[in-house]
Amino acid sequence: MSAGAETAPVFPKLNAEEEPDLGATEIESMCMNCHENGTTRLLLTQIPFYKEVVLMSFCCDHCGFQNNEIQPGGEMAPKGIRISVKIDTMKDLNRRVVKSDYSSVRIEELDFDIPAQSQKGEVTTVEGIIDRVVRGLEQDQPVRRIQHPEAAEQIDAFVEKLKELKEMKQPFRITIEDISGNSFVENPLAPQPDPNTTVSHFIRSKDQNHSLGVFTHEEVDGENPKQPKIIPEEEDKMLKMISEGSWPLEELHGEVLQFQTNCPECAADCETNMKVTNIPHFKEVVIMATVCDNCGLRTNEVKPGGGIEEKGVKIEVTVRGKIDFSRDVLKSESCDLHIRELECEVGAGALGGRFTTIEGLLTAIRDQLVDSTGMFMDSNDEATKHRMDNFFGQLDAAIAGNKPMTIVLDDPTGNSYVQSLNDDGTPDEALRIIKYHRSYDQNEELGLNDMKTENYGEEDDAKQEK
Repeated sequence: MSAGAETAPVFPKLNAEEEPDLGATEIESMCMNCHENGTTRLLLTQIPFYKEVVLMSFCCDHCGFQNNEIQPGGEMAPKGIRISVKIDTMKDLNRRVVKSDYSSVRIEELDFDIPAQSQKGEVTTVEGIIDRVVRGLEQDQPVRRIQHPEAAEQIDAFVEKLKELKEMKQPFRITIEDISGNSFVENPLAPQPDPNTTVSHFIRSKDQNHSLGVFTHEEVDGENPKQPKIIPEEEDKMLKMISEGSWPLEELHGEVLQFQTNCPECAADCETNMKVTNIPHFKEVVIMATVCDNCGLRTNEVKPGGGIEEKGVKIEVTVRGKIDFSRDVLKSESCDLHIRELECEVGAGALGGRFTTIEGLLTAIRDQLVDSTGMFMDSNDEATKHRMDNFFGQLDAAIAGNKPMTIVLDDPTGNSYVQSLNDDGTPDEALRIIKYHRSYDQNEELGLNDMKTENYGEEDDAKQEK
């Protein structure tokens, strides 16, 4: 391969128009039903607005047995996810669901649980989850009716209750909990928020990390940790602590640091530039920019230079037209964004942390939603397509400066900022800043409830003395 040849990404995007040949791999493998040879197809792809996945499909030409599975192909999510959805219409049964091996499913009204790792990961629907449970329960019923007629009768009664759920005689709630964080339930009202869905994240326990194969260095090394291999300084490309006094902060502000990374799109080697800068009337921030020479990807990200503020901040800015487009905006990774007139909510992790302008923020929202709605767009009904076209029409009018709107940034860490257009210190009528005390749940999400910043060494000293 020539030096200038472009390397194909390992996980191409799931878009049939742009990627007509996604390059599925076929492997001859044994059928677990008739023990003859069938064909397994593997496809490495990237689901828009989700992550990298490995799709597996098996088909046996001898007995007709088929099986489909999905495995996460990207990195493990830092937290587990819990998704609770209220199903109250027939359309809700068609919600698409991405479920991993580590997902447990609970149907509240029937007090029924599907334990984690009892089923393989799959791309399915809410109705598909119910159908799979019904097939599993009915599989051994003929034998069970002969050997254990009472148990078979109870199972038949429970299967009837499951089938009644699909008739929507009454609403029910289904909860998916995944310690790997790799599950997803479609929002049919996107980009508007879904009132029937509650999504929360939780920190995994030690046992849950072990079941995922995640261990700390101390757990792996045991009592006799291995000494790290000494690498010559000229060959060591890892970031190191700057020794005290060797680099004054004044020089660090004017210096652009570089370190080696991998491109998030094509996984090729590239460089990330990092610079510490000061935002007037706010604080120091760290700006990081990555440019990939292989696929042309350009990303920028911003991190707050300080810690979490004492109070959260809610910023409301009225965008009257192009006069407000030039406002500088710092959106942290923990900041939720809401556009009132469009009833559009963008979660904290969707856009990441970035330093941009109002115009750049609106453009980024549009680009993100275009990528996200590419998932399952070919199977959406006409009403959904009409709603999305209407939404993008209003968003384009706002980007062109023809539609006023109110953008609300809610950051519980207090590390977000919107520039005021009045440099003389007088109040900006189009900008409203509210500081508030975080709730217990917000502190729990940020890991602050268990954080001890005073006298944290006393307990350890007392244990050593005992």
